[in-house]
Amino acid sequence: MSAGPLVGYSSSGSEDEDEAEAEIEAATEGLTRPGAGHCSRGQSPDPSQRFPVPDSVLNMFPSTEERPEDDSAKHGGRVRTFPHERGNWATHVYLPYEAREEFLELLDLLLPHAQTYVPRLVRMEAFHLSLSQSVVLRHHWILPFVQALKDRMASFQRFFFTANRVKIYTNQEKTRTFVGLEVTSGHAECLDLVSEVDRVMEEFDLTTFYPDPSFHISLAWCVGDARPQLEGQCLQELQEILDEFEDSEMLLRVLTEQVRCKSGNKFFSLPLK
Repeated sequence: MSAGPLVGYSSSGSEDEDEAEAEIEAATEGLTRPGAGHCSRGQSPDPSQRFPVPDSVLNMFPSTEERPEDDSAKHGGRVRTFPHERGNWATHVYLPYEAREEFLELLDLLLPHAQTYVPRLVRMEAFHLSLSQSVVLRHHWILPFVQALKDRMASFQRFFFTANRVKIYTNQEKTRTFVGLEVTSGHAECLDLVSEVDRVMEEFDLTTFYPDPSFHISLAWCVGDARPQLEGQCLQELQEILDEFEDSEMLLRVLTEQVRCKSGNKFFSLPLK
């Protein structure tokens, strides 16, 4: 079975806009040598005639040239899909899925079996259905972006979807592999939501969602392209485990009551009617 592309998850947290450069300019403005090169009022003095900025002043502010350490080893080997920049907030729009005890019991059957083929697979920390790719927002765009989403979502009715087909996915760069549950009913409603999310993305000149998406809930992931090991026999066995699980049909029928937007470490809930 061929794998559909998955939203590019990012491990980025949030950072406020760094104002160090402006503060340094304010702290050092007008520090010229007394009596050197009399300048007419309003005329900028020759830069060569300024006192050098004391180290004690420079050390008060972090350099805006410094970049946060981006060590993939600290994020389970994950590689960013875009570079970390100060003031950039990784942003993602999705449908949340609150895992019940029965769902976790099902996962406790599926994951160990998949790990017999790929031992490095690990469980997702949270579960959701993506409605956007992971995009970058500047800090001052976040609230206007969320408001635009809220306006678009206001007329949407709540709906049910079912995700009960096991499928293997990779991200676009094929640096990560995911075991997911593909949506088998409710696909049209998810497409309608994506259409509205895409319009907001276009308003902010951001990347829209994948064409012909395979909507799904990811269960587990690993670094690298593990499709050769997981597709075929393993995939068939995982589907059999799911089909034989008691009440799996009702368990995997999900009522969608809200759309959620995550930007950095901030979460915004967009209720449906």
